[in-house]
Amino acid sequence: MTRIIAIVGMGYVGLPLAETYLDQGFRVIGLDKDENKLGLLRAGRSYIADVPEAKIKRYVETQQLTVTSDFGGISSAEAIIICVPTPLTDQHKPDMTYLIDAADKIGEHLQPGQLVALESSTYPGTTREVILPLLQKNGLTPGIDFFVGFSPERVNPGSRRYSLRDIPKIVSGITDACTDRTEELYLAAFQTVVRVSSTETAEMAKLLENTFRFVNISFINEFALLCDNLGINVWEVIEAASSKPFGFKAFYPGPGVGGHCIPVDPIYLQWKAQQVGAASSFIEISSEINRGMPAYIVSRLQEELNSTSLAGKKILVLGITFKEDVADIRESSVIEILQLLRDAGAKVDYHDPLIPEAEVGGAKMRSVELTKERLASSDGVILAVHHHGLPLQDIVHHAPLVFDTRNATAGLHGNARIVTLGGGKSGPAKR
Repeated sequence: MTRIIAIVGMGYVGLPLAETYLDQGFRVIGLDKDENKLGLLRAGRSYIADVPEAKIKRYVETQQLTVTSDFGGISSAEAIIICVPTPLTDQHKPDMTYLIDAADKIGEHLQPGQLVALESSTYPGTTREVILPLLQKNGLTPGIDFFVGFSPERVNPGSRRYSLRDIPKIVSGITDACTDRTEELYLAAFQTVVRVSSTETAEMAKLLENTFRFVNISFINEFALLCDNLGINVWEVIEAASSKPFGFKAFYPGPGVGGHCIPVDPIYLQWKAQQVGAASSFIEISSEINRGMPAYIVSRLQEELNSTSLAGKKILVLGITFKEDVADIRESSVIEILQLLRDAGAKVDYHDPLIPEAEVGGAKMRSVELTKERLASSDGVILAVHHHGLPLQDIVHHAPLVFDTRNATAGLHGNARIVTLGGGKSGPAKR
């Protein structure tokens, strides 16, 4: 008999997870409130580059994958996996709206014997203190009548190095029986599971993973600023330090961290720390450094243009996503760069082959065609995201000034004056 699971939230986490279980022969019921996503999936279309459209088409045609916005459909599933967003409010506090809404609706339709597993990144205590009470509406007892677990998502959008199935899966439960069921569910689709003692431990492990990256990326950005002022090339420094086979892990500077996880998860941890009266100074300092990177890049550009103002300057920004080769602008620091340039009076355009249109400061901007005429007529080009396929040689040949925030133009020669973030302000211009 075919095993059936339901996945709530068919976005960057839910759809790749659905693909993983579908590949193992499961039938998947996908739930989402976004009718546009549901319409695309019903038509056999994939809106996430990492999930092949041919697979979606095949699984929909054979009805192995069905999608709906009706939570009544979960009654036939042995497990319901929650993969909804956990963003921040305008006050930079955890926004649990999507999570509470999903758990509330699941609680209305929960059947005896079902497992509910949460994958959304959140603060320690969420599964036990927020999700569990919403699932107990019918008086069912966790670990006996139904089961509750937490297994943090570890999706790496745009990465071809690891398939989702190959990334070890942390599993936990409210009770030992809940952990047993959670472990069984994930062993059916993943090569390796890592069992931990509590949902709080698993929740904290996810926050450690992303806070580790957040702090280190922020640190290397500050280090790059130091190298700029000391006239030392940070990229050469990192390469040299990386020759040590132990005790060092390379991180690289850029215009700031972005995406749904890295800039958000540490704030969840910071918020929880404040609730119990604890300090989180590393997170606070890292946030300050990260928030300051767009302004630093704009000020450096103005300095390199030898101008007292950017008003009227024609600036072209290349790439606005939070990461190369991923069509996602959530929390992208490049959006802040665009806004700062506009606030300074610059005439700003952007080119991004993955984002045809974006909202910046309440106004719509459209990606422009990258032509030699547009490059040549600009006063300066900011290479903010190194999407593969960008014609780097053409860029350095036709643009008068390229401010490279990713060291993507290293070793290239052209007519442009090339300035690299962390390349050393007092050092010779790279040609």
